[in-house]
Amino acid sequence: MDGVGGAAVFFFCGPGGAHVMRACRCLFILLLFLHGGLVTVEAFTGTYGINYGRIADNIPPPATVVAYLKEAKIKNARIYDADHSVLEAFKGSGLELVVGIPNEYLKNMSTNEDQAVNWIKENVQAYLPDTHIRGIAVGNEVLGGSDQELAEALYGAIRNVYNALSKLQLTDVIEVLTPHSQAVFDNSYPPSSCTFKENVLQYMKPILDLFSKAGSPFFINTYPFLSYQSDPKNIDINYALFLPNRGVYDAKAGLHYDNMFDAQIDAAYAALEAAGYEEMEIRVSETGWASKGDEDETGATAQNARTYNYNLLKRLAKKRGTPRRPKMVVKAYVFALFNEDLKPGPGSERHYGLLKADGSIAYDIGFSGLTPSHASSSLLSLEVPGCL
Repeated sequence: MDGVGGAAVFFFCGPGGAHVMRACRCLFILLLFLHGGLVTVEAFTGTYGINYGRIADNIPPPATVVAYLKEAKIKNARIYDADHSVLEAFKGSGLELVVGIPNEYLKNMSTNEDQAVNWIKENVQAYLPDTHIRGIAVGNEVLGGSDQELAEALYGAIRNVYNALSKLQLTDVIEVLTPHSQAVFDNSYPPSSCTFKENVLQYMKPILDLFSKAGSPFFINTYPFLSYQSDPKNIDINYALFLPNRGVYDAKAGLHYDNMFDAQIDAAYAALEAAGYEEMEIRVSETGWASKGDEDETGATAQNARTYNYNLLKRLAKKRGTPRRPKMVVKAYVFALFNEDLKPGPGSERHYGLLKADGSIAYDIGFSGLTPSHASSSLLSLEVPGCL
């Protein structure tokens, strides 16, 4: 169901062959132009979403995952590709989905708009309107890394994806996005002093110009866990875990922070302001805490992961902003739904899941009704009132 002109519109695409499906898709696009203009579809429902990573060989199938999310009342999900089995599983679910174009596609897509058009036709348009695809994340954590050619290709890929969406009349249905890591910032302490790195800004500016035109949010991956892990002697873990602490006072802005999550978001807002983009919304594309890690990965415990994610849910349930942007409600995708056993890197990379691979909970943050070790027949129920 999508709202058009203030009315509820239902799409019934019943049996009758491919021509019926094409007619339904055309109707979906046509209705966006009723009443004299385009209607923007809400791209994120509520305040809480989940990253559904699948770098694993032992997690439940997509249809089971969709059942999890519906029962848990988690309305927003993000995947890192556009796998057709996942898109089919989300069909008719009513869940809002962000798909991804992996980094390895960017260089070719940056110089070939037709490739972007074909990718969207095959992986997005073909599944509308029954699968509620609301965003396309172009690449992941490209800027601030060591791959200069990839950084140079990012804007071209984003531009071509946006132009392709425009040609297909989908720009008011689907957001164009790109997630960034903290590596794009030169300094984030205190939050009000944060700016983009000079070697990043040259690539960031045209992206932000396009996003301003398109009305897209700034996607940032925010990990207090990683910040704490990098400097445990000087960072109070209670500050990172939303627990009682003295907090941090930003004298320049005259603002007090009682948790690192809000401080990192406001640091990003400060960087956007310094670059001239005061009106852009920030949305958290990833945040989470590892429940296990290698011996030298300080803080990676199930207790800390439980504390962080439980308190994050409570914080998001309040539907409030940050000290710097009190009226801009914070929205976040938690990383991640499952532990992913095939992820490379340190041990923590394989232990960010709220759920173990068999579908049982990794730790208790209010999930119930999940039958351990029988994920194929399990359901979730998240008992955090008003959160989602």
